[in-house]
Amino acid sequence: MNAPSASGTITPRYCAQPPQTQPVLRPDLSPGRSRAILLVRAKWVNGTVLHYAFLDQGGDIGGPEQLEEVRRAFQAWKNLGIGLEFKEVTDPTESEIRIAFRERDGSASYVGRDNLLIGTNEATMTFGWDLTTPYGKATALHETGHAIGFAHEHQNPFAGIQWNEAKVYEDLGGPPNNWPHEVTFENILRKLSKDEVTGSDWDVHSIMEYSFGPGLIVRPEAYRNGIPETLGLSASDKERVLQWYPPLAAQPARLEAFQSTPLQLATGDQADFEIVPPETRSYEIGTFGNSDVVLALFERVDGELQFVTADDDSGQDRNGRLTVKLVKDHSYVARARLYSTWGSGSIALMYW
Repeated sequence: MNAPSASGTITPRYCAQPPQTQPVLRPDLSPGRSRAILLVRAKWVNGTVLHYAFLDQGGDIGGPEQLEEVRRAFQAWKNLGIGLEFKEVTDPTESEIRIAFRERDGSASYVGRDNLLIGTNEATMTFGWDLTTPYGKATALHETGHAIGFAHEHQNPFAGIQWNEAKVYEDLGGPPNNWPHEVTFENILRKLSKDEVTGSDWDVHSIMEYSFGPGLIVRPEAYRNGIPETLGLSASDKERVLQWYPPLAAQPARLEAFQSTPLQLATGDQADFEIVPPETRSYEIGTFGNSDVVLALFERVDGELQFVTADDDSGQDRNGRLTVKLVKDHSYVARARLYSTWGSGSIALMYW
């Protein structure tokens, strides 16, 4: 799996994350609105059931044992008590996450909601080496971390890393990664915007952090001799994922028709409401007030909440609206996650 680099050290194979989409923000948006959009945009609405499908049975990496390691990785995140759900499906067209095992493609995953932009016949997550080793198991945790919305930790702008860029390009350009300059820049050297990062601390022990050999980092001096491998979720990983995806309430509050309900939310917070329509017809569900919100609707079918529709009004001069036919006495859940508010700061949700 690993090979000596040009400097003689052992360089592991790394995740080559595809470039994240960058929203085109209007120049007249306030800094606060822009920051909130960049911070929240990749995260799923909490309570989403993420369906994943395998496009092969281990490809040229191995057999069913490879699939089992991916299942274990999803379960490791779920075991923290997060509000996201993970469900394996056999039909790739019914999945948000599609997984392939291809040595030539290496290991990678799209980040968070970027998965929704990929065609249903294409992989959104690939694995390029054996997942049954300790490093492979960590790789599965790392890639599933991307899928739920987390970026590379060493690209955290608060890390204060000064790279020996020539050596980084030399090492990553050789075996076993053989990356061109643009892939190395995108996955190692490019710093995230401060607006995209939760908190202000760099977690060197995060599962989203790469290990690095000596000589690649100039500063902080403590890491000139490298960063050791992380093989499991750190305390900060657990704290951050629960911040974005806290446990769900057993039963959301009921939202009654034609009754405006105020939302008391901070950036990234979410409010959930149950809707049980009194009659079958077309309804409007919408937010009111100066705010950027992603609004999603789910229907409870055989005990599982299934996605119906959503609207993201971030950066636009409008409020989110869902126009949808609801069936009498069926159970629906509306989820509203806030980017930011301005003006009076007061927002509300109603259906009619």
